[in-house]
Amino acid sequence: MIMEQNNYAICTQNLNLWYGSFQALFDVNLNIKEGLITSMIGPSGCGKSTYLRSVNRINERLGYVRIDGSVHVFGHNIYDPAVELVQVRKKIGMVFQRPNPLPISIRDNVLFGHRIHNKGQKFSKPEMEEILEDALRQVLLWDKVKDHLDKKATELSLEEQQKLCIARLLPVRPKILLMDEPCSALDPKGTAAVEELLWDLHGEYTVLIVTHNMSQARRASEECIFMLHGKVMEHNATEDLFVTPKMKETADYIEGRYG
Repeated sequence: MIMEQNNYAICTQNLNLWYGSFQALFDVNLNIKEGLITSMIGPSGCGKSTYLRSVNRINERLGYVRIDGSVHVFGHNIYDPAVELVQVRKKIGMVFQRPNPLPISIRDNVLFGHRIHNKGQKFSKPEMEEILEDALRQVLLWDKVKDHLDKKATELSLEEQQKLCIARLLPVRPKILLMDEPCSALDPKGTAAVEELLWDLHGEYTVLIVTHNMSQARRASEECIFMLHGKVMEHNATEDLFVTPKMKETADYIEGRYG
């Protein structure tokens, strides 16, 4: 079981990561507060997405990745050999840059993870319908799709597909939502809709969002992390980081002098 400890959802200590001989993360130490939206900014290749993928162990799919250090999620080191990867993925959901709904119905997309993680358990049809409706309501999609639940998910707009991908995570009851550039494929209207959704979800979920859009980071997060060359340069309340950065490198990046 992943247990709660203090008010931090994620505690990372001295995390180093190598892709073969290339070191991508250097002694990363981060405490991500429970229930907040925390954004990560920095130039391309600075380690933001690598860190995100380290928090739910996706990097392990690559056979040439080596990791040193620890990532504690609600008090448990997810890299401890005794920790089951299935349980890690159940507690930590991931949303990617481009929506990736399965080419099946809206209904089956939302219930996909729930069915996988609850094999052997029987749920009545009313129970499944309640799970389905609750997830879609949380992502503000229910009213739009309730009469079209058997429609293919891939026929939805990109904004709706991205919301659906978030809805797909919720029946599994994750505690953390990791989002890697979730608005990069969306137009301004779709981006605004997803940002509104983040604010609706925060508090109940801990959200960690990687973004290249500094305006988005400022609008849609409470704390912000600036990374550079695989290192955490600064971590502060979002408004403080943007208005009064402590590091020259942070100020240079925010003001567009590089990156």
